[in-house]
Amino acid sequence: MLETMSLMKWPLVACLVLPWLMVYLGLHIVQRQVIFVDLAIAQVSALGACLALLLGYDVHEWQSYVFSLGFTLAGGVLLAFTRSPNPRVPQEALIGIIYVMAAAAGILLLNFSPHGKEELQRSLVGELLFVKPSELLQTLLLFAVVGFIHYRYRRQFLAISTDPAAAAAEGISVRFWDFLFYILFALVVMSFVHIAGVLVAFSFLIVPAVCSGYLAESFTARFFVGWGIATFGGIGSLLLTARFDDLPIGATLVCGLGLCLLIVIIASALMRLKR
Repeated sequence: MLETMSLMKWPLVACLVLPWLMVYLGLHIVQRQVIFVDLAIAQVSALGACLALLLGYDVHEWQSYVFSLGFTLAGGVLLAFTRSPNPRVPQEALIGIIYVMAAAAGILLLNFSPHGKEELQRSLVGELLFVKPSELLQTLLLFAVVGFIHYRYRRQFLAISTDPAAAAAEGISVRFWDFLFYILFALVVMSFVHIAGVLVAFSFLIVPAVCSGYLAESFTARFFVGWGIATFGGIGSLLLTARFDDLPIGATLVCGLGLCLLIVIIASALMRLKR
């Protein structure tokens, strides 16, 4: 048991210090109604890692990181320039296509790798149990920089997420700030996927943001509520994994956050019935 808890030290630190920015960006994504954009970006990032693996680089080498970064930034640029106030094609449809194509291309690449099955599983649920302190520190530093930029220009970012037409009428360059938003978003998702995998990244981005929508009204209140839910769900899932050694940590985190959402939905329904 003590050995298991020792292994959980750095995953526990990750669940304490990283979810705040994921929740904040998740609120923006829910506000924009492009729920699956993080899945698409995460899968594009994983595609870059798959290509690096096929070329002979280990997933923990810097070359693999560079491949993921290049693919991720390309995906962010594509998403930034496909958003339009009066689209002929819904952006959500393009996001779905990007996700499916990236996933299929990743499977094709891994088909030529002797470790393809293991890499496919790693890309989905990550290796949070074996996260290194250096990786965690690098991710935290990136999150701090991105968080500072968002705080410094919070009015612009919130304006283009809530009402881009009104933002444009105020003289805000929607195209520029949208481009910056997706580039920063892509960097955050790539870093988190590198640690925790595609499914865990999606869960930390979207589930707490959706939960907070049931429980709070203002953006600030939703942020703190979502942060609390992400922290509680993450730590609870890790404790459950420590109690039952055979549970995969990534899948347990996803299901734990899903259980939090179910509890919030039931509690909200009961509160409405009482009223």
